[in-house]
Amino acid sequence: MPQSPKSPPKSPPKPLPKSSPPLPAAATSADVARLAGVSRATVSYVLNNAEAVRISEPTRRKVRAAAEELGYVPHAAARSLRAGHTRIVLLPTSHVPAGPLYSAFLNELQWALRRLDYTVVQYGSLGLTGDQAARAWAELRPVAVISLGEIVLSAQNVETLKRAGARAVITLGPVSVAGAHALVMDQAEVGARAAAHLVERGHRRIGVIVPEEAGMELFSAPRLAGARAAADGAAEIVPLPMAYTEESARALAARWPGTGADAVFAYNDEYAMLLMRALQDAGLRVPEDVAVMGADDLLIGRLLRPRLSTVQIEMPTGDHLASLVDRAVREPSEVPARHDLMAARAVPREST
Repeated sequence: MPQSPKSPPKSPPKPLPKSSPPLPAAATSADVARLAGVSRATVSYVLNNAEAVRISEPTRRKVRAAAEELGYVPHAAARSLRAGHTRIVLLPTSHVPAGPLYSAFLNELQWALRRLDYTVVQYGSLGLTGDQAARAWAELRPVAVISLGEIVLSAQNVETLKRAGARAVITLGPVSVAGAHALVMDQAEVGARAAAHLVERGHRRIGVIVPEEAGMELFSAPRLAGARAAADGAAEIVPLPMAYTEESARALAARWPGTGADAVFAYNDEYAMLLMRALQDAGLRVPEDVAVMGADDLLIGRLLRPRLSTVQIEMPTGDHLASLVDRAVREPSEVPARHDLMAARAVPREST
């Protein structure tokens, strides 16, 4: 009889995967207290930087050392429940290229807020409307919001944030919003100082560079308006669009004689340096054929030849602004106030 085919041999059973060892339980404030030999209340006071309770420096060091040894991290949500609010200050990221002066100011502000025991959260809000941004920011339950002005907030948006627990809403920019503290940076003053300087030098047709980059109108439009107000019939102001590229600067320099302008306020030092190089490459002399004025008073402008005339912008320190935020958080019933943050003055050099 024919034999039935043999069934294939069975493969040995696969070993069961070994289970990962359980992760160690997270350290608690009670663990820190036991290791440091202090009460849980002392641990809380030290790690929350409570100023109302006097604790000796050796005890503070002992508590911090114990927390570091155990890898203890305070629970932000629990701390917020105890305090009645978070320590989050929400700072929307900038949508437009920020110059060195503005970037340094924002960095200094963040350091100062950290020293006051706030957690600064930068939030990418590109493409959001005021209503969308207010709802998105409110989800994080910040104790304060510093809006840079690139997203236009309404009084209703401010109310949405306050209902979600924000004790202070601060707008940083050229306009104020009902219900919010306004930190006003008067960009028109920058344009006015530049134009006044050029008019004093005898120039009667002044070009004003208007950056073509999206979002820059928040700063460039007030600077153009300020230049027009300062000229006040003594000189004609000519808006000149230009992108921050060598190609755009070369194109503008090539058609410069057709503009009839014998001077230019180039928005800021960076655009001024870009345009000045293009004008010189096109055979135009600075300042004999075209006087060039910048703004921000960057160090590199003093290293150029000719040295760049500019508008020096005086801004408050990050510590000063952080203290304003802190006061607004601690005194939420205070009537929203306007604070003028900027002063400007012309600094004449060789380019004008």
